[in-house]
Amino acid sequence: MLDRLKSLFTIKSKFEAFLVIYGLAVGAVERGLHYVQLYPGIGGWLLFAVCPIAVFMAGARILDSIDAEQALR
Repeated sequence: MLDRLKSLFTIKSKFEAFLVIYGLAVGAVERGLHYVQLYPGIGGWLLFAVCPIAVFMAGARILDSIDAEQALR
């Protein structure tokens, strides 16, 4: 039973990985826009820029783990 539940939260294909990365990116841009409103000026824009960079790093890690898992199979 727990294996079936675990499989729901496991990213198995690149398509699923891209969907997760897209969701992370949408959330990061939304958070960045809040930063721009809270901190007007260069500080808000710097915080805005950091949000998508974190998604790029996480996305690269997700895609690398998918490639490594497929190579093991």
